[in-house]
Amino acid sequence: MERKLTVWQAACIITGYGVGSGVMTLPYLVDRAGLVPSLAIMLAAFFFSYCMHMMLAELTIGSGKGTQVISVFRTYLFRGKHGNVFVIALFVLTTLVLITNLAAYIAGGAEIFAAAGLPPLAAQLLFYVIAAAVVFFGLKVLGISESISVSIIIAIVAVLAVASLFNWHNPLPLSTVGTPNELLAFFGMAMFSFVAFFSVPQAVEGLDRDPAKVRKAILIGLGLNLMFILVIVTCSLASSARITELAMIGWSEGIGLWAQVLGSAFTVLAMLTTYWSISLALSDIVEEQTKWNRRICWVIATLPSLILVLLNLGGFLDIMRTAGGLIAILMAFLVVPAFRRCRRENGKLLLPNPLASTPLQVVVLLAFLLMAIGSAVGI
Repeated sequence: MERKLTVWQAACIITGYGVGSGVMTLPYLVDRAGLVPSLAIMLAAFFFSYCMHMMLAELTIGSGKGTQVISVFRTYLFRGKHGNVFVIALFVLTTLVLITNLAAYIAGGAEIFAAAGLPPLAAQLLFYVIAAAVVFFGLKVLGISESISVSIIIAIVAVLAVASLFNWHNPLPLSTVGTPNELLAFFGMAMFSFVAFFSVPQAVEGLDRDPAKVRKAILIGLGLNLMFILVIVTCSLASSARITELAMIGWSEGIGLWAQVLGSAFTVLAMLTTYWSISLALSDIVEEQTKWNRRICWVIATLPSLILVLLNLGGFLDIMRTAGGLIAILMAFLVVPAFRRCRRENGKLLLPNPLASTPLQVVVLLAFLLMAIGSAVGI
């Protein structure tokens, strides 16, 4: 029972996965791409992401109790005598992608601590300790921590949104239409803002594989991220003293000192919630594939990301876009064909039939391929 989650806790794990990633960089990209085309792109990205997450949730339900992402593909794709070769290759690639992703959050969170006066090394170590400690205690503690943190994030965004109404400095880029590269780059990051693939098995397992609860958790989780995107993009563009890669920095500067403090709290919580969701998913994947002790898997899932940051891997936006492209390619080529086989073998388990049709599967696949391209184009 200690691993069971409420629908809200499961939804917050999904929200937490996405809120610290592309959401933070979208205003910077919208300023280049234009608000009107960006709004249309965001709604399309939400729909495509919802379909993909539901496909993955259905795969997880159909694969058996406690199944993580790698074993889902073992069940439906990597069969036969050479199946283990593909499983090992996918496991290695997934581990590298997620570790790279986690490094970005340590780097981003540490920047906030450093801005508060901590030495860079101390800031990186402090963020890592806070982030890794929650994951050590497992799914239920993670769910509680995510739900509390997401609730605080909602409150912070609401306060800053109201304050933005009284600090409306800039015209919104309503007539701007970006170049094809700028629109593609925005599409790639918008899609990435909803990505919570690797937390789906945790949500499914924590909700005891109940289709109705899983469907509701995915919709609420992704819906919260859409709400954050719409509010943060609009208010930060209107009130920012300057448009920054991490939106909260320029947004809070445009409101006042108190907003900078609140904005810093938001950013740290957003980074933490994402780190928690990803690192627990990685820890569970490592444990499932290696059968090693859970604490060893926890170290493998968290420590390498700190090492990459200490090696000064790169800027926050660059890491995010690289990880986004890799995840897009990984999921686009595997989830859809696996889902098709799952449907043939098990029938309908979760996703409504109109959203599971072959034409829509093709469109979703193409959307994620475009996400990969958008994550790689120069802006």
